[in-house]
Amino acid sequence: MHTYRVGDDVTVLNDHLEVPGLGFLPVNAFVLHAREPVVVDTGLSLPDRDFVGALRSVVDPATIRWIWLTHPDRDHTGGLFELLDAAPNARLVTTFLAVGIMSTERALPLDRLYLLNPGQHLDVGDRTLHAFRPPLFDSPATVGFYDDKTRICFSSDCFGAPLATPELAAGSDVREVPAEQLRAAQLLWAAVDSPWVHRVDTGRYLETVRSTPIIDADTVLSTHLPPAIKLSGQLTAMLADAPQADPFVGPDQKALEAMLASFQPAGSGV
Repeated sequence: MHTYRVGDDVTVLNDHLEVPGLGFLPVNAFVLHAREPVVVDTGLSLPDRDFVGALRSVVDPATIRWIWLTHPDRDHTGGLFELLDAAPNARLVTTFLAVGIMSTERALPLDRLYLLNPGQHLDVGDRTLHAFRPPLFDSPATVGFYDDKTRICFSSDCFGAPLATPELAAGSDVREVPAEQLRAAQLLWAAVDSPWVHRVDTGRYLETVRSTPIIDADTVLSTHLPPAIKLSGQLTAMLADAPQADPFVGPDQKALEAMLASFQPAGSGV
């Protein structure tokens, strides 16, 4: 995991995962350096990650006031409970549904919850964060937000893309990825992460795209993409094309057996 700044107000805590056959998927969490500091998501749920340790290099956890969980998938919740312990003054911004999902594994401290739905907002001292549901999502508990001070949009999984190299997945500007390569990777991710998009009423779906703050954002920060600066037109064009993109069909058992066979030494007899 490494960290870098996007402007004066946001630090990215960047990680990535190799997805066999697809590429390298960025996995970002963020710190919004507001008057009341906000941590957005908490990284991968893998035993060799130390999210709170990485966070300490950016901000003192004791100063954190808010932990905004965009949704409760395991690539967003890795350091959550450790952070709740390390940041006793922080409240967890999430939804009723997300609380129910997470409570099947471990109970959340109800007195530290702040339930917020799309269309509502949160005052963090020097700016207001406007909650919205991104046009593409894989969890019904997903809530991103728009920072009206910096014009930065935090889009959760929306706009993700598996990239060709770990260096690109760790990059600080998505413009390092060739535009056509990026578009193809984002359409692939849309098909993987939001397969329902191929079954939508296209007109109603495009209304949701036009109604989000993404169109007006100066910067879009996705969990699974390097920062996208001044690219709202390109990003919304990709969203418009997503319903017509090829559906994703994953490997089947035959493909898995072929892959496992390729790992065995020649002549092993296994």
